[in-house]
Amino acid sequence: MCKGTCFRTTPDGSVWRASRTPAGPGTLRVALHPAAGTDEAEAEAWGPGAEWLLEHLPALLGEADDPAAFTPRHRLVAASQHRRPGLRLTRTSLVLEALIPSILEQKVTTDEAYRAWRLLVRKYGEPAPGPDARLHVMPDPRTWALIPSWEWHRAGVDNKRASTILRAVRVARRLEEAAAMEPQQAQERLELIPGIGPWTSAETVQRSNGAPDAVTVGDLHLPGIVGYALAGDRNADDAAMLELLAPYAGQRHRAARLILLSGRTPPRRTPKMPRGDIGAL
Repeated sequence: MCKGTCFRTTPDGSVWRASRTPAGPGTLRVALHPAAGTDEAEAEAWGPGAEWLLEHLPALLGEADDPAAFTPRHRLVAASQHRRPGLRLTRTSLVLEALIPSILEQKVTTDEAYRAWRLLVRKYGEPAPGPDARLHVMPDPRTWALIPSWEWHRAGVDNKRASTILRAVRVARRLEEAAAMEPQQAQERLELIPGIGPWTSAETVQRSNGAPDAVTVGDLHLPGIVGYALAGDRNADDAAMLELLAPYAGQRHRAARLILLSGRTPPRRTPKMPRGDIGAL
């Protein structure tokens, strides 16, 4: 979601992230060196949040993840895992940074959500610290709360999603505490906010908490992809998907991620979800 606004990669293989940490805005640059045959990475950071970002870098790179806890139960999943032996689930430890983009993605196309995030962050966020002038840090909770209704409309965000974000930022401190909780407890806390359901909470804790079992339910495409990949059933619903993923209890999100990475998806037979622009109304 942040790509090009809060996140970008460079030709030299570096990854840049601009985040609003508990210590303030910060920019992180990470460069991995897989060609050197090591798991080492070099990193540098700027801004008030620099120390926080470097302190949490190991978790961001998947140090707390345990790929060895996963056992493939299907040939396709095993093959996908074999092609990506270094795959780890990362943990940002930042809830709002994952939650707000997830809310923007509710019931719209990915392009619409990306556009809304880009417009709002560039207008109401702030330039990221450090040498990359193209990166921005997302607004703080108070600034999100003060965005006028017409600016949400211009960004293509309907009142339901905007209202959900406004309710969330009013209790931002309590929501950020969820980053230190067990994933199920974190989801339960997020879902106390009207407008945040299982889809949004799972998408959030997958990123903020590195949750290996937080499988996304309520998704338009995922059940059909999992059903097609594991059972040839492109019409699978959430119940069928969860039944197919049951052998991966405790690791269902990782299994779903590997299925997506396998590239085995059902051929498209219906038009793409139409893109709307309420800002043009």
